[in-house]
Amino acid sequence: MRHNKKFNHLGRTASHRHAMLANMAISLIMHKRITTTVAKAKALKKYVEPLLTKAKEDSTNSRRVVFSYLQNKEAIKELFGEVSQKIGDRPGGYTRIIKLGTRQGDAAQVCFIELVDFDPDMAKDTKKKSTRRSRKSAPKAEAAAPAEAPAKEEAKAEAPAEEAPAAEAPAAEEAAPAEEAKAE
Repeated sequence: MRHNKKFNHLGRTASHRHAMLANMAISLIMHKRITTTVAKAKALKKYVEPLLTKAKEDSTNSRRVVFSYLQNKEAIKELFGEVSQKIGDRPGGYTRIIKLGTRQGDAAQVCFIELVDFDPDMAKDTKKKSTRRSRKSAPKAEAAAPAEAPAKEEAKAEAPAEEAPAAEAPAAEEAAPAEEAKAE
């Protein structure tokens, strides 16, 4: 029975699994996003998140501990340099898994696993949602309408009663192109 054995063995021996997870962690740190199966991505998430937490404190001991897992100097430099600066204020949840569907050959579930702070597309989406509002455009149109109304009233006051409709027509024609120009 496998009571209390909670991690996925991924159909590999322990040494093969550790080597594979270390290689995937190095690739994730260097490239910021990798494509893999969902099962491997979930195992990688449990493997790499404690390493990212360790990297927030740049000390000799934490570098040695992370190096014992990764065994790659370039990845350690990247992790303790650029990556640790970006994730410094984040309390956890450094990675994101985005499912892509199934693989053609064996129908395995495939996904992206990426570092959250390094995805520019997700950052753009959050900015668009916060700045785009439909209510703000309505007050601008209402503010422009009262400004045009006094101009029409002045034209009525200057022209005699017979010529008032004729004076309003050119003013309305001039206002329409101005509103189109504002809309563009």
